[in-house]
Order: sequence, then C-alpha cells, then structure tokens
Amino acid sequence: MTDPTESNIADPVFQSLRKRGHRITAQRETILQIFRDLPHGNHLSAEELHGKLVQSGSHVSLATTYRTLKLLSSLGLLRELDFAEGHKHYELKEDTVPHQHIICVACNATVEFEDHFLEEAGQKIGLRHNFEVIDAQFKIFGLCPDCKRKARESDFVSEQGRPAKMRIK
Repeated sequence: MTDPTESNIADPVFQSLRKRGHRITAQRETILQIFRDLPHGNHLSAEELHGKLVQSGSHVSLATTYRTLKLLSSLGLLRELDFAEGHKHYELKEDTVPHQHIICVACNATVEFEDHFLEEAGQKIGLRHNFEVIDAQFKIFGLCPDCKRKARESDFVSEQGRPAKMRIK
C-alpha cells in the first residue's frame, strides 16, 4: 500500500487537512474515499461507515470512526446531518451543491432538494445577526408517498374492521 501522503499530494481535501496541521492517516483517507464513492444523495451514520470499513478489511474501531467523523465535520469536509433518528448522518461536503432534506417520519426515507431561496435566507439571517454562515440546514418532516398511501389504507380498515391510525416512528 502506498503512503497516503504521497498518493494524495494534489488532492485539495488532503491539502486542506495538511494546511490545518492534521496528518493524512490511512483511516482518514479510507473514510473520505468511502464518502466520495457513495451514490449521490446517500448519507452514512457512524455505524454504517464502520460496517463499510470492516467490510473493506480496515481495522478501525467504532470509537476511531466517531472521532474521525467529528474531526472531518469540524474541518468542513463532511456535513453532519440530524434527521431526528437518534443518531447523526454524514455526507461529503466537497463540491456539493447546497441542498436541503425532506424526511419521512414513518420509514426515514430522505430526499434531497435544492432551493436557492433557503440558502439565501440563511445567509441574510446570518448577516443580520453578524454571523458568518458556514452551513444552513432546512429539514422538512412528513410522510413519503408510500407511507402516506399505507396510512390512508390503514385509516379505512383495521384488522377488526374499524378505522386504524398508522403508527409513526
């Protein structure tokens, strides 16, 4: 295996890490590569990332995974997302068009959407309060089409033949 610092000399993400005094460890390189390889719109929790690391043969502990996610988020390389599931999700921030999320409260399906009005509003609010906005996150919670359909169906007929309410997580 090649030295991560040699194989990524021109990589702007790694240059950014080096400028801030952080080493490019094999674990950091692997974690960033996993996020780069994710299909657009996918997010990972620390546990999901750790599972991918283990699958790839990396011997990284879950604690190291959490610490690395925290570091990479604090440096602005990853975006930390809270979808109200009791744990955070992460996505690569590099070259990402500003986007927001709509989350199904029943099945946790997440859809990304772009709305420049929301981005501009976040910047204006930050300016008004003399804040430098680093990230603005707007989340919408609701029912996805499948869960909405299931809720309608379950409202009409329950197992006992009476209207029933869909159980929301």
